[in-house]
Amino acid sequence: MNAERSSLCNFVVNFLMEENYLLTAFELLHELLDDGRDAQTIRLKEFFSDPSRFPPDQISRYNSIRVADPQSLLEEKEALSEKLAISEYEFRLAQEDIARLKAEGQKKSDCSIEQLKELDSDDFGDNRPEIQRKKKDFSFTDIGPLKNNERRDLNCAVKEYLLLAGYRLTAMTFYEEVTDQNLDVWQDSPARVPDALRYYYYQYLSSTSEAAEEKIAMLQENESLKKEIERLSKEKDGLLKNKENFEEQISTFNKSTESLQKDLRDREKQVQSLKQSSEHQRRNLNDCRAEITSLKMHIEGSRAGQYVSANEGDLVQSQSVENVTEKISSLPEEVEKQTVERNGGLISELSISAEEGRIQTEDKTVEEEVKNIIADQNEVAAEASTVSYKTLNNTLENQKEVSNYLLNPSNGNFSPKDLESILKVDPGIGRVSNSKSETPNGEAASEEMGLGTIQILADALPKIVPYVLINHREELLPLMMCAIERHPDGSIRDSLTHTLFNLIKRPDEQQRRIIMDACVSLSRNVGEMRTETELLPQCWEQISHTYEERRLLVAQSCGELAEYVRPEIRDSLILSIVQQLLEDSATVVREAAAHNLALLLPLFPNTDKYFKVEEMMFQLMCDPSGLVVETTLTELLPALIKWGNRLDHILRVLLSHTLSSAQHCPPVSGVEGSLESHLRVLGERERWNIDVLLRMLMELLPAVHQKAMATCPFSSISKSEESTFSVSLLETYAEGRSEWPMFEWMHVDCFANLLQLACMLPQKEDHLRNRITKFLLSVSERFGSFYLTHIELPVFLVAVGDDEADLRYLPSAIHPRIKGLKPRTAVASRLATLCILPLLLAGVLGAPSKREELTNFLRQLLVESKTKENQSSKHNNEILDAVRFLCTFEEHHNMIFGILWEMIVDSTAELKINAAKLLKTIVPYIDAKVASANVLPALITLGSDQNLNVKYASIDAFGSVAQHFKVDMIVDKILVQMDAFLEDGSHEAIIAVIRALIVAIPHTTERLRDYLLSQIFQLSANPSSSTDVNRRRERANAYCEAIRALDATDLSQTSVKEYLLPTIQNLLKDPDALDPAHKEALEIILKERSGGAFEAISKAMGAHLGIASSVTSLFGEGGLLGKKEATETTVASPSSPTIQGPESPKAVAAATEDTRFRRIMRGNFTEMLRSKAKNPDETQPQNH
Repeated sequence: MNAERSSLCNFVVNFLMEENYLLTAFELLHELLDDGRDAQTIRLKEFFSDPSRFPPDQISRYNSIRVADPQSLLEEKEALSEKLAISEYEFRLAQEDIARLKAEGQKKSDCSIEQLKELDSDDFGDNRPEIQRKKKDFSFTDIGPLKNNERRDLNCAVKEYLLLAGYRLTAMTFYEEVTDQNLDVWQDSPARVPDALRYYYYQYLSSTSEAAEEKIAMLQENESLKKEIERLSKEKDGLLKNKENFEEQISTFNKSTESLQKDLRDREKQVQSLKQSSEHQRRNLNDCRAEITSLKMHIEGSRAGQYVSANEGDLVQSQSVENVTEKISSLPEEVEKQTVERNGGLISELSISAEEGRIQTEDKTVEEEVKNIIADQNEVAAEASTVSYKTLNNTLENQKEVSNYLLNPSNGNFSPKDLESILKVDPGIGRVSNSKSETPNGEAASEEMGLGTIQILADALPKIVPYVLINHREELLPLMMCAIERHPDGSIRDSLTHTLFNLIKRPDEQQRRIIMDACVSLSRNVGEMRTETELLPQCWEQISHTYEERRLLVAQSCGELAEYVRPEIRDSLILSIVQQLLEDSATVVREAAAHNLALLLPLFPNTDKYFKVEEMMFQLMCDPSGLVVETTLTELLPALIKWGNRLDHILRVLLSHTLSSAQHCPPVSGVEGSLESHLRVLGERERWNIDVLLRMLMELLPAVHQKAMATCPFSSISKSEESTFSVSLLETYAEGRSEWPMFEWMHVDCFANLLQLACMLPQKEDHLRNRITKFLLSVSERFGSFYLTHIELPVFLVAVGDDEADLRYLPSAIHPRIKGLKPRTAVASRLATLCILPLLLAGVLGAPSKREELTNFLRQLLVESKTKENQSSKHNNEILDAVRFLCTFEEHHNMIFGILWEMIVDSTAELKINAAKLLKTIVPYIDAKVASANVLPALITLGSDQNLNVKYASIDAFGSVAQHFKVDMIVDKILVQMDAFLEDGSHEAIIAVIRALIVAIPHTTERLRDYLLSQIFQLSANPSSSTDVNRRRERANAYCEAIRALDATDLSQTSVKEYLLPTIQNLLKDPDALDPAHKEALEIILKERSGGAFEAISKAMGAHLGIASSVTSLFGEGGLLGKKEATETTVASPSSPTIQGPESPKAVAAATEDTRFRRIMRGNFTEMLRSKAKNPDETQPQNH
């Protein structure tokens, strides 16, 4: 079926391209790509990517066509809704016909297939040579052009195929392109059959030998697939049977295991009862030994006594010996009796025999001791003395150790079972230790003692841990590890492992290191299976813990425990844990996850999870925390490259993420086709993502260079060419005889994407532009000066619109792609000058080896090109902004100042104006020394120029200097030059000085503020006699803006009294020149600065100002503001309007604090009011 679908699709593609249904073909291309059928899209991709058929400039022009307005779209939507309702009704009617025709169509299809089979078996064998000859002589054009009836039938068949194949968008486009036919009505003709295109395909198969062979191959393939399906089904049945057998065996094993466990528990109970009985017998034996000991002591005393005769002593001894002998002879009977009388069921015969053997051995020992006593009384006395002392000392020492251990408060509370276990540890407690009492079962006893010790530890540690100081709990780790490693009960091990991970509530770095070392040591000892089943579940439980220190412990364990688990667990469970930790809210946890993911990658068994890990790496790369990004760059990124060895894929995804981050941001302007519509307003997150991705690109540059050198297809590379690319190598590459994809990636893909990104960055994004510049400088440094000269520089020259770029060192196959970077419209040319020219100046020509070329290029750009005809105003602002960006690099300042002096001494006025603008832009990037030595002399020279426009341009630059520097010497020079400008007396000079100094008011010194205020006072005291109302308004607006800006600063009382208030009064004398908004603001400032004397001032000036009624209604007792502030206003003498009444210091401070915020807020409305007061001609100095 796949071959049939491909053939039908190829037929449709050929038909659409032959009939020039381009829109339908284009829509079919996209639907095939969405359907994953890339093999059928090759011809369509080649057709639509051909620049000769679809020129890029024409496509961009079509993209700029405005779409329909929302109202028309709404009307079309309503019309389509009505049409859709009608179509649905017709569709329901057609469904009945379709259901009726399906049976007939199926029958006809079956008949066609049978006929084809007969035809394949009969006709093709005899007529194959003739058909092959006809096939060679036959082509689509041999049958002539399509007739109208044929085209109508084929159109309907293609429409039917598109609908059946699910390409509905392509079908809709086909409806729109076929305008001369109603595709819903298929006239009666022999070609009208159900599923027509498929039927045509079968008919074609019956007419060509190759098609018949293809059909036969398809049928054979179907048969083989059916056989394979049958074989697989049989295998499946066999596997299911095996599964059932295995399940039965497992159930049998489970039952046998349960029975064995039950039997084992019963035997353990029997052993315990045997142990109890043996203990009872041991106590009896100890009593006998005690009696023997007392007998020995009695014999010794009788021999040394003076009051007892020898005969009496012999009698006593004989009686004592007889008594002991009787007790010893009765011991076996007691042992047998106690062995028979037990409270359990059956007892292990081996355990019973072992206990009986040990008892008999002890009995023999006692009998030997008695015989020794009878044989030689002297030896018995000495031996009895020695044994008694040794026994007494050993007993006392053992009891002392036990009592000390039990009485230690840190060991918690012990149950009787614990005490019994402790006594079992040293069987010598309470009895005489003698080497002759050792039995062949000593190893079993030792193992039993070890298990008892482990049991004590397991029971005691959970009780001890809470009472140990946090800083000393790590000292319990050896005991805890021993208990976890050796305890036989899995539940107790899980409990102890949980205690290990929770040993400290919020462990610091050192404590986490200690706990982690303990876990690694434990994993090394217990093996893979127990690490997976006991340690990893604890990690999973802690992954969502409240405290970040505990989650940090989990992150650290993932990288260090991975070595001790099976390989298939590393890239499944552990990788899932790390992936969840990447979403953690704590920065340190995400940073630890990145670090441990880097440790984890070399341990993966294969690279099946590469794309998942790569996605996690890019997620960490765009993390909002700089610590996480730094760890990802320095550790995870190199580990991923080394593990996956897919540098080319990382680079493609990196450039894609970088561009998409900018493309998802809204444009600066919604006006389609404008320059601002190409620029993007970057959000904080998008700006951060682009920045870190550019850093990542910088980190990958050494790897790119290394791989480019390693994959060089030209074997004749000398040792001097191992790190850089020589001219001879570039010449060989330019011949284009061998492919070099990693080398071409830099100048074909990387540079193109960086240029596309730069064309979306507004002027204020200097930081990102600086990142790109540093990357370009690193490329030129690492790839060499020849690469910079012959490849990198031509690419950027083409991108800024240079037609004379030398591309001879680039293969001719990539020339179209390089030339496609050239701007082809006026807006694209402006965009290239604004966004790409800064990179060319600072990142390409700014390399140390290109300083001379940079100087010549900049001189030609700023000086020589301006002397040509019609070049004076072309992209002037964009070029100046590019030079401004170049000024951000201090190493170019001397060169720029040299070119600026050439522009200053030139006779062209526009060059001098541009020099003033450049001086203004360079000021923020220099220090006071450079400003005093270079900028101020240049501005003073421009300020003395005879051309007024040059002079006014220098005034703006002086304002920028005053804004950035507060050095007294610089301020003195500025004031002297401002006086010179004001002495000119021209209207334009006054406006330029006032507005230049307004910008500097918030940042400059108090001296400059007082100077500006005094100059405004003098100028307002001598109003202009001009009858031009526009000029009076312009000057008044400038004064008002300055007053409002000064009012937002801390002015001295003297300046307020002597200059500020009188200046406001002078401005209010000419109400016709004042903007209403400025007028209201000045009245408020006057009221606040003069206190309660404002009403008196308004009455005194009412007749002249003509505002008595309005001011009284606004600020009087009956006015709105008068009501609110009546309690705050103090009455002063009308004859002294500028003198405030006496107030306490606290009152003055309160008033100052109360009005300061309002003054600052008013100062921020200066630009708004300026835009209201300006006319379009006032935005730049007038040219006379």
